[in-house]
Amino acid sequence: MAFDQEKFLSDLDGMTVLELNTLVKAVEVKFGVSAAAMAVAGGGGGAAAAAVVEEKTEFNVVLLAAGAQKVQVIKAVRELTGLGLKEAKDLVDGAPKNVKEAIPKADADAAVKKLVDAGAQAEVK
Repeated sequence: MAFDQEKFLSDLDGMTVLELNTLVKAVEVKFGVSAAAMAVAGGGGGAAAAAVVEEKTEFNVVLLAAGAQKVQVIKAVRELTGLGLKEAKDLVDGAPKNVKEAIPKADADAAVKKLVDAGAQAEVK
């Protein structure tokens, strides 16, 4: 029996998104391939390559403002960076500045929490 491409495409057209997702997962498992890798490597056109978004893995912690409790913020910056007192004070006085660069998301979130708890305004970029 020959493969009927028209019937296959017609069947695909009638499937729900959930059914299509299940089909894609089954093909990936059966043949040991990844649909995302195929879109990038296979030259599926600009649209297919644009559909695959590279996940950001490195983040920067930016001190926006010291706030009212500047001494506590300086202590938090020293703890996070290992800087000396003068260097930490200069960093806080020079806000907005990067406190930490190219760190994992979890570490960046923890650093921002520590700075905010000390009274600073900070964000992850």
